[in-house]
Amino acid sequence: MDSTLFVVALGAVVAGFVQGLSGFAFGMVSMSIWAWTIEPRLAAVLAVFGGLTGQVIAAVTVRRGFDWRRLAPFIAGGLLGLPLGLWLLPRLDVPLFKALLGTLLVTWCPLMLVGARLPRIEAGGRVGDGVAGAAGGLLGALGGFTGAIPTLWCTLRGFDKDAQRAVIQNFNLSMLAMTFASYVAAGMVTPRMLPMFALVAAAVLVPVLLGARVYVGLSEAAFRRVVMVLLTLAGIALLASALPVLWRR
Repeated sequence: MDSTLFVVALGAVVAGFVQGLSGFAFGMVSMSIWAWTIEPRLAAVLAVFGGLTGQVIAAVTVRRGFDWRRLAPFIAGGLLGLPLGLWLLPRLDVPLFKALLGTLLVTWCPLMLVGARLPRIEAGGRVGDGVAGAAGGLLGALGGFTGAIPTLWCTLRGFDKDAQRAVIQNFNLSMLAMTFASYVAAGMVTPRMLPMFALVAAAVLVPVLLGARVYVGLSEAAFRRVVMVLLTLAGIALLASALPVLWRR
């Protein structure tokens, strides 16, 4: 039990710092650590709770405005994707899901990172915003991965640093709150998890604040590099945990 508590705390500390820095990725970073020792259902619930806690802290400490017209398509899409994710959750092949998402991240993000000029998508952008939001809602229900696809999409759209932070921060906060409420309603949250929640909440507090402080000092170019590197590393971690399981089948 002591080793499990250590792993939970370690995952929350590392993921909290990354979330404070980038505005997303708590679920991916924490799951890449927790997946090795914690059963999937508990890990998913803790990832959503930790991500939600970190977003609340970050929303108070790093305020980057609120543009409802820009955010609305993401939220609308998320509301459509979330129920589908909740339906898929008990039916999901977890290792295959991780392998597919990891492959997407480690393929696309390095291409964007090394490209001399990032592509910009203008036509049909708001429809794309809704589709990205739907993907975020679906992935959020499967383990708190709300920010990955919307963050990629915001980068492709050419949102500046603060605009991207505002969209992702508010979208993640909304989707994670709804996901956690759905977990509670579905009976996935049990009394035995309460000590773990307390541990995660305590572990993320300082790292999120530290990450947010580092974020404030980042330039536009440095922020994009950080986001792409974090997504790539998250993809590698997902593949590392999924491929050995798939290989043994």
